[in-house]
Amino acid sequence: MASVCFYFQVHQPFRLRRYSVFDTGFDYFDDAKNSEICRKVADKCYRPTTRLILDLVRRHEGRFRVSYALTGVLIDQLKQWAPDVLDLFVQLAQTGCCEFVSETYYHSLSFLYSREEFREQILKHRALMKDLFDAEPTTFRNTELIYNNDLARFISGLGEYRTILCEGVDGLLGYRSPTFLYRPPTAPDITLLLKNYRLSDDIAFRFSNRGWADWPLTAEKFAGWVNQINGNGYVCNLFMDYETFGEHQWEETGIFAFLDALPEKIFDVNPGHNDFLTPCQCGLKYQPEGDYDVPHMISWADTERDLSAWLGNAMQSNALLEIYKIEDAVKAKGDDGLLSDWRKLTTSDHFYYMCTKYFADGDVHKYFNPYESPYDSYINFMNVLDSIRSRATEE
Repeated sequence: MASVCFYFQVHQPFRLRRYSVFDTGFDYFDDAKNSEICRKVADKCYRPTTRLILDLVRRHEGRFRVSYALTGVLIDQLKQWAPDVLDLFVQLAQTGCCEFVSETYYHSLSFLYSREEFREQILKHRALMKDLFDAEPTTFRNTELIYNNDLARFISGLGEYRTILCEGVDGLLGYRSPTFLYRPPTAPDITLLLKNYRLSDDIAFRFSNRGWADWPLTAEKFAGWVNQINGNGYVCNLFMDYETFGEHQWEETGIFAFLDALPEKIFDVNPGHNDFLTPCQCGLKYQPEGDYDVPHMISWADTERDLSAWLGNAMQSNALLEIYKIEDAVKAKGDDGLLSDWRKLTTSDHFYYMCTKYFADGDVHKYFNPYESPYDSYINFMNVLDSIRSRATEE
């Protein structure tokens, strides 16, 4: 049996406005830009893709299943600027064919710096999933699939989770395949689902690349690749940004037609041998084949699959150290507005914008960076952080 497990990351940060050392107000976030981007991505991706997935679930009578991690900061923006998109996700939740995955509310790197803040953000996100979708997640994924053995131990200790999503790194897998399920050596009660980055990236990154040997990618061709897993594994974990559909891969590339045709081709290529499952269902249906030992931090970012997208230079390290250094002071203040501002500043995108990596990943970092340079990003971030520090420490 080959079970396709679709997981989509849906996230937008609260982007900062230009904030200089001469600014004295507390309006740090660029509402005009955030509103513009949220509405644009909703038009190009969120609405058409979610409507299509709803149609696929109904058309295939519940045999097509998906999972999402919607960050709290994304949901906060949808409530303000695209509430109908949230309504679509509610409808999807009501089908019973969608699993909502747990994560940090603010899409932060808190696990690396503050386990208490990490726990609080998880609990805040769980409460949001319960409130919006009546969901109590049993699957966890950390920001950008950042993971190691210690994270598995921590998540296991929370007592709410059976499954964790992470990257399938060749150097850690060795001869083994991400088409099997694994367990962490530090938490034998947890099942790990590993991203199949080759097949995921065929859709997310290579779909419209006319220089790719397998272009054009048709649903029939992809279904054939999935079917090859039969006899050499159980799962095809397709993990990607939701913005793949309509934003990164424009409608003109045929990405929506591909998604529309894919379930039928998966079912028909080898009748009775392929299906779609959520992460939780995969964990219940299949047994882990062995340990996936991850002693160091990995992620799904860039070619290195490490933390260098957020911690690759001194600016990033300094900014992260300084923001978590004032955590206690911010929380001791008892000011909800201050805490909210501080937490929005912990969102990982702010540190991604400071990345100075080039070569294979440079175009990616420059494409998503709203600043003229990583240094410009660092200066603006630190100006805002100085204001928040002053608010937290003033008598």
